Amino acid sequence: MSWYGYGFKPYVSAAERRRKADKEAKALAARGIKLSPVRLTGRNIANTFWGKAWCDNLEAYSDYANRLPRGRTYVRNGSVIDLQITSGKITALVQGSNLYTIMIEIASLSKAHWARFKTASAGSVSNLLDLMQGKLPQATLSAICEQGSGLFPAPREIKVKCSCPDGAYLCKHLAAVFYGIGARLDTQPELFFTLRGVDASELISVTAQDVVGGTAGKPKKNAALGGADLSALFGVEIETEAPPPTPSKRAVGKPDIQRSTASTKKAPANANTKSQTARPKPDPAKKTAKPGKPGPRKAPPIKPGAPAKPVAQSAAARRSKTKG
Repeated sequence: MSWYGYGFKPYVSAAERRRKADKEAKALAARGIKLSPVRLTGRNIANTFWGKAWCDNLEAYSDYANRLPRGRTYVRNGSVIDLQITSGKITALVQGSNLYTIMIEIASLSKAHWARFKTASAGSVSNLLDLMQGKLPQATLSAICEQGSGLFPAPREIKVKCSCPDGAYLCKHLAAVFYGIGARLDTQPELFFTLRGVDASELISVTAQDVVGGTAGKPKKNAALGGADLSALFGVEIETEAPPPTPSKRAVGKPDIQRSTASTKKAPANANTKSQTARPKPDPAKKTAKPGKPGPRKAPPIKPGAPAKPVAQSAAARRSKTKG
């Protein structure tokens, strides 16, 4: 009697499922369907906080604890050839005896639940990088994983559907997809907040004082920076408003004389400079007499009709005339 006589399909080895999965993936890609398969790089299904917390949360519930291990082999051998995560919904393709279609619906976090969690964890998340890497205080990580008040879904918030003929609520194909979600959160942890329908950045913009005191959005002065040089602290130039000029003290009635800065400059001691007001050069055509030495006297003009005055002779001429 064949396996079909008992209502079971024949066993398909992992190698055969992998071969079928590759064949189906190539056929879908040829039809223009873009797939996002789950590929594990090691023996562990998940390695980061978000991936492991997702798997641990499902295994903690008795509804899933006995059924989930059946999906580990499927996800490890690459049977999940496509996995898409959107807001409140997961769709997948799993290769078993045939190719099966998976759909999982997860309820979004209610506004009241999200607000309570933000209040409880306010001030503990400083940036998105630490949040995505799970580098948070242990109390905050425990609050995220807490059943009921945390962020991970409970079985009552999950609806599943598989196209396989297995009548179980959670078949091995669905179990493989649940583990595949944990593996996907290892590389894309932001998809967890997309799945739960909340904005992760809201955990950063809220501080404990804002939530308790109701002063969110109001700027507060940081006392720790009082009196600090902000330009030196942050390494940037910060323009500040110049203080008003202080009036100078001067005697009443005396004018405020502003001295030119040019007159206060001193020439170098060893500089050979000429005076700014150079003297005019003398004209060679105009010879001026030196002081103390009178020039030659000019003879007075002779009037017409007047007798000519004898010309004075020099002493040398008179002596020669006497000798002659």
